[in-house]
Amino acid sequence: MSINLQKGQRIVLEKRDGSTLNNFCIGANWGVIKGRGFFGGEKNISVDLDLSVGLFDQNRQLINTIYFRNLSARGIRHSGDDLVGDRFGDDGLDNEVISINLNEIDSSVEQIVFILNSYKKQDFATIPFASIRLYEGTPLRVNRIFATYNIASDAKFAGYVSMILGKLYKHKEKWKFSAIGEACKARDLRSTLNIVQDRFL
Repeated sequence: MSINLQKGQRIVLEKRDGSTLNNFCIGANWGVIKGRGFFGGEKNISVDLDLSVGLFDQNRQLINTIYFRNLSARGIRHSGDDLVGDRFGDDGLDNEVISINLNEIDSSVEQIVFILNSYKKQDFATIPFASIRLYEGTPLRVNRIFATYNIASDAKFAGYVSMILGKLYKHKEKWKFSAIGEACKARDLRSTLNIVQDRFL
């Protein structure tokens, strides 16, 4: 059974047998906005959210950024850019996925922060559904969902186009995940990473 994460909640990355979960995915799923078309009809308005990762060392310095223009680093791979979102309601599949292999991550990396930005500056409160989930599997196959976190269609997100989702961090040589779920005033990825560096490391 997966955990519905709450802001600030932390989880240990372990399988059912107690062994460490080293290979997993972080997926983001969202839908198009339903707008008003000609003659009172309905039209789909594409939503381009960008799932990204900032890698930081023990001194809180940014080492690398994985996003739609830089899709991979040691132990990390991005599935690619989704420019639209789900057109016909939630299809249960993630629009963008970041695959993680903790055994291959560069040893200098101490914190891995997941970020979501709205490329077209559509604020999160207008998006009908959006969520992230942490699961064991591949971008095309989900074996077991460990945690989910809903991040959209909430009045408190009105006016925000950037969100710091959560982070992986080393604690006594073990990786843990912390849900942050903090919408911020940044307007792009670079500004969001600056806020991460100032407030969340």
